[in-house]
Formats: sequence, structure tokens, C-alpha cells
Amino acid sequence: MSKILVVEDESAIRRVLVKILSEENETYQVEEAEDGLKGLEAVKNNDYDLVLCDIKMPKMDGVEVLEAARKIKPEVPFIMISGHGDLDTAVNTMRIGAFDYISKPPDLNRLLTTVRNALDRKELVVENKKLKKKVSKNYEMIGNSKEINAIKDIIEKVAPTDARVLVTGANGTGKELVAHWIHEKSPRSSAPFIEVNCAAIPSELIESELFGHVKGAFTSAVKDRAGKFEAANKGTIFLDEIGDMSLSAQAKVLRALQENKISRVGSDKDIKVDVRVIAATNKDLAEEIRENRFREDLYHRLAVILIKVPALNDRREDIPLLIDYFADKIAGEQGITPKAFSKGAIKLLKSYDWTGNIRELRNVVERLIILGGQEVTEEDVRLFASK
Repeated sequence: MSKILVVEDESAIRRVLVKILSEENETYQVEEAEDGLKGLEAVKNNDYDLVLCDIKMPKMDGVEVLEAARKIKPEVPFIMISGHGDLDTAVNTMRIGAFDYISKPPDLNRLLTTVRNALDRKELVVENKKLKKKVSKNYEMIGNSKEINAIKDIIEKVAPTDARVLVTGANGTGKELVAHWIHEKSPRSSAPFIEVNCAAIPSELIESELFGHVKGAFTSAVKDRAGKFEAANKGTIFLDEIGDMSLSAQAKVLRALQENKISRVGSDKDIKVDVRVIAATNKDLAEEIRENRFREDLYHRLAVILIKVPALNDRREDIPLLIDYFADKIAGEQGITPKAFSKGAIKLLKSYDWTGNIRELRNVVERLIILGGQEVTEEDVRLFASK
């Protein structure tokens, strides 16, 4: 059930808004406040999924309510209600952090569409925050090799900025770890981190996934839907395997980067977005450009900072640290006692050709922990991790 607060000093408009929302969806629990002070107090003492807030009110205006609420409940989306003379102010509230605004008297379809979109984004933000609690442990960058330390140095320099980053490297090297670290060390760390695997989404759906769609845009579009760029507003979007993106989607991404605007599939309405873009690929984009499979102008927009993640074979001195890390992590996940690896076992594992990189090493360590003895020996490696 979605909990919505309506803050409006004009009782007639307040009653209309409450009636429309209550009748539109029985899962909407709608509460009301008659001025800004009471509205802010309600926000402090309750967990709302959405606030509709008038701009001109006695005691405390809507801009003041929004600014104060952003400090105590930054995840709660605000839709501002503006009179004709408040339009410029309403637009300015979006810079402060409002989700959108509606004009008086409210247009029914616009109101309901905006409410649904705001609630969708709130749900995505909440899910993202739950995931972020696990991020620090799940996305650690393990290693002290010069190659990894060089990447960590670049991250420290680039993370505080909004510079776009292109991460390259073979499958399994940990490109997503770089993206997560950049986000977590950035001023956007409290905002969403939205990950999109461009290779896993069919080409005919990638534009809808990234930019959203309006009802009726295609056969299965039964309602308006926000895309990943909108979900990532104020935060970071990670476009993994961007080399697999269709040329038509590339054109739309290029426009989003150039103008900070997107439009949903089936709509010509522009939506402003404030998103940092990090992209990754295992492909040679120079070759893709020569073969006309990737736009050169998009490449130059994305590759402000280039980070190449080395293969595991190029940083073998990190293998003992990675083995210890995975052994402890896997033991915790499996609910078993952690196992040590003998010097002979580690030496043998360091000598292997890790074509699958870190992902392959993790799988091998898990196999050895499950099948090996109390201490994983060189013999266990030969039996269960033979290459």
C-alpha cells in the first residue's frame, strides 16, 4: 500500500486531490495537511511514499517544506502543486529535488501519471538502498598489485567528479567492481546506482528499458513506465557491455549525454535527467567503430576517463589475497567452517592459466572448499581444480 500526503491550504483543492487519489487506486492511503508546518511535521513523523505539496501556503511555503524534507527524508519524492503565477517557482523546485509539478486546476490524467511515475521511482530507490547495504562487502577490490593500485588511484581522482568513465577488460575481470567503487566514493553515493546489462536485453526492448515507454507505445505497453535513466536520476547508471547496444539505442544515449534529456518510447515529451554514466565493454570499440557497429561520437562522449582492468594472468601476485577473500566469503555463505589453503595449493593455483579471470578463480575456490579436506592441499587442487 502506497502512503501519500497532500499538503494544500485550499480545502476545496485538497478534497479534490484526496478524492481523486483514493478513488483511483484502493492501495493508495491518502492523508492531508492544511498548511506547510503541519505537512512538514507529518513528514517527520511518518513514512510516506509520496508528498503532493502546494507552493503558496501560510506559515511555511512549499519550497521551505521541500528543502526541510530533503534533509530529513531525502528518498521521499515531492510533486509540487503550482498556481498560474507559481510556474517559474515550480520549475525551480525541481532543481532543489522535486520529482515534478502539476498546475492548478489539476489535469486528471497528468496528475495520475505523475503520481504513478513518482511511486515507481520511490520503489526503485528503496530497492537500491537495500542493495547498497550489501555493496561494500560484495564489491570489494582485492589486490595490491601495481595494476590494481593504479586503478584505485584513478578511482580516487575521478570519483569526486562527474566525468564519464569507460571501463574495458575481458569477461570476469571485475569491471563492475570499478563502477561500484566510483559510485560509492562519489558525491552521488546516496542516490541510486542502476545497472543495465546491454547484452542481456533484446535489441527491440533496450530503448524501452533505458528510457521507459508510454501506454500504447507497443503491444505489451499496458501502462506508462519509467526507464533506467529516470530511475538513476541524481545518481549513476552503469551501462555494462555497451558494445552490444543497438545503433538506434546508441543514438538516444548520445542525445541523453549531450542534452541531459531523454524521451520515453512513444512520446515526444522531453524529460530532464541528471545522471552520471559509467560504461563497460569487453569488446574492442575501435574495431566496432571501423565496422560501423558503434558510433564514434558516442565513444568520445563516454571515454572521458578510460580504465582498463587487467586479466588475472597479468596480476598473479594478487591470487593468494583473492583466495583468502573468496574462501572466507564462501564459507560464510555456505555456513561452514573456513578452510586454509596450503602453500603448495596456492603455488599451484598461481601457475594456472586463468582464462575466465576472477570469476573462474572464485568458482574453483568454492569447489575446493566443498570437496577438499580440512586444509586444501596441492593434491586437492590436482583432483578438483585440474585445468
